[in-house]
This record gives sequence, structure tokens and C-alpha cells, in this order.
Amino acid sequence: MVIGSLIDAGFSQKKLNEELTKLSLDNYETDSKKVLRSAITGTKFNVTIKEDSKNDEHHKRRTLKDVSEIINKSSLSKSVKSDSIRIFENLANAEAKVHDTLPEDVHFHEVGAIDSIVDIVGAVIAFHDLKIENIYFSPIRTGTGFVKCHHGQFPIPAPATVELLKGHHVIGTNIQHELTTPTGAAILTTLGVNVEKYPDISLLQIGYGAGNHEIAEVPNLLRVMIGETTTVGGQDEVWMVETNIDDMPGEHFGYLLEKMLDAGALDGYITPVQMKKSRPGILISIIVDDVHLSKVEKIMFEQSTTFGIRKYKASRKKLDRKLVDVETEFGTIKVKIGMLNGSIKNITPEHEDCRKIADINALPLKLVYNAAINAAQSINDRNI
Repeated sequence: MVIGSLIDAGFSQKKLNEELTKLSLDNYETDSKKVLRSAITGTKFNVTIKEDSKNDEHHKRRTLKDVSEIINKSSLSKSVKSDSIRIFENLANAEAKVHDTLPEDVHFHEVGAIDSIVDIVGAVIAFHDLKIENIYFSPIRTGTGFVKCHHGQFPIPAPATVELLKGHHVIGTNIQHELTTPTGAAILTTLGVNVEKYPDISLLQIGYGAGNHEIAEVPNLLRVMIGETTTVGGQDEVWMVETNIDDMPGEHFGYLLEKMLDAGALDGYITPVQMKKSRPGILISIIVDDVHLSKVEKIMFEQSTTFGIRKYKASRKKLDRKLVDVETEFGTIKVKIGMLNGSIKNITPEHEDCRKIADINALPLKLVYNAAINAAQSINDRNI
């Protein structure tokens, strides 16, 4: 359904097949076609094992090492390989937890079958080809009942699916179908961020990926919306998340702040404060958007000694920003241009670029920084 939705949104089936041939697997075929689900048109993507390979595939028990070797030996791009293997690693970890074994000892069965390799690697290929930078997914709906697996009848959602969805917003339903599979859960939770509300975007493309069956209660479709994030007039709203702490080792605060920024926080800072009973303490302040709020809250509680947090919405007004390459005597350096109503207000060299050049050439950082500033003086409102 993931691949179907992306093909429906404009990804080329021909390009998909060309990229999949790089896996050097030739015992399957793919096709896609338009179908109706609850009177809504979507694309059904199919993977079919060739007749002369069905018996062989049925008895194969691929491990994480086997699947990783197939992907690593291919001529796919490095980033496609990396993301695909990460998804399989998360699947292996989930299966290992369920079956009380090690990830490297997991035999994937259904997940390791050709169609699942194609589903996972194909989805990653499509995301990269469409230049999707960030993936957000809504609360996950699960069905009820039982599904037949290699080990027998399993409850819906399957145990591996439940394990993969830990820490995410899950909505149970009375629908007697498997609405979310382990493969689908692994793709979303590995590559995406679970949100209650998707960010403001300029909507460009929409696609519907169709499931196998008609479901009476809901359209059996996965909808994807592709667009560019946008703010109106350089203004938006962010969350301020704060807490006061007086009982945590000083070395832990830097680690906590790094974890917050890695989780998607826009910024963060630490301020010494005087707390009740004249105790010295630390105020942790984190700026975060709607999309990453829940993840930042979780890290705050897991990684600090706080018993509670404060959060409130704050309005921001920002300069429009653009990265521009400038040529200096030491090499190319990116500078950040800040503009208001089309007029340049600030120019700041990118620290990492300056640091890298300074280290390579054994130069003072300030010398490289100043060279970038001087080179940027030729930039004006008209040629940016």
C-alpha cells in the first residue's frame, strides 16, 4: 500500500522496476493497476512470485544477515541501502523480542519473503526518488481478530506489529481485518515521525494505495500527501517546553540537550536559576514544533530527573532564510542569508563549513569565518 500510494502520487513504476533489478532477484514480477475501494480510486501494487520459484521461496528462511547481504551486494545508492537495512533491523529486533531470541537468529519467514523485500526496498526507492526529506504519519489504526502466520494463528495486531508500534499513538478498532502489518509498521516507524497533526504544507501531490480487500467500515486505502512545508509571512507558532531541575549531575544536562536536538527540537538552552528554599537549580528550555513535541516530552521524562514539565505556545517571527555558496581563497563556504521583505538583514557563515576548512588547512577559525563574511559582501538583494 505504501508503494501503491507513491505510484498513485506520481512515482514511476518503470523507474521502480529499473531500480529493483539492482537487487539481482529475478524470481518475481510486479504490476500496478487502478482499483476502487469504497468508491475511491487508488493504485494496487502487486508482487507475484514466478510459478517455478514458489516452492523454493516457500521454504526459504532468510535471516537479517541474508537480507542485508542481498541489499548490500546490489548497486542501489548508499542511502537506499542504509534505510532499507534499518527497516529490516527494526523488524528483526521486534521479532526477536516476541520470540525471545537474538535479532541475528530471527528467521523472517513472511517478512523475509521476496514480496516483503520488494515492498520495503521499493518504498525506500520511491521516497528517495521523490526527494521526500521528512515523513510524518498519523495515529495508527489496528483491526481485531486473528491472522494466519507461519507459526499459526496470531491475534490482530500481530505481536511484531505491536512491538514496532511501542511509543506511538495507536487507535484500536472493531474491524475484522489486519489494518497494519509488521512490514508497514516497520517502514513508518523507522523512517517517519508519528504526529497528531501534520505540518502546514503547500500541497503538491496526493496518492492512494489500495489494500487487497473491500472493507465495509472504512476505505481500504493508504493516503499520502506530498508537499513543501510553509509558513505565512515569516511567522509561525512553536512550543516552549520547560522544567526546573536541582538534583541532576551537571554533566547530564549537555547530554539531555543533545538528545532533544537529535529528536527534532528547534533549539534549546540551559539557564542557572534560584529555586525554592534558596536551592540553586537549572531551567531547561526547549523550542519545538507540533511534529516533534511528543518525542521531546518523552525524552525529557526519560533522560532527566524531572517530575513535571510546563509547555505553552509562543509566536515567532523569522527572517526568510536561504543558503548561498560563496567562493573564498580557502574554498567554497555556505553562508546563511536572512531577509525581511526581500531585503538582506543578516549574513552568517555556516560554522561546520568554516570549521572543516580551518581543520584541513590548519588555519584559525576566525580567519576562515572572516573570509566568508568578506566574500559574502558581493551578495545583494537582486542577485540572491
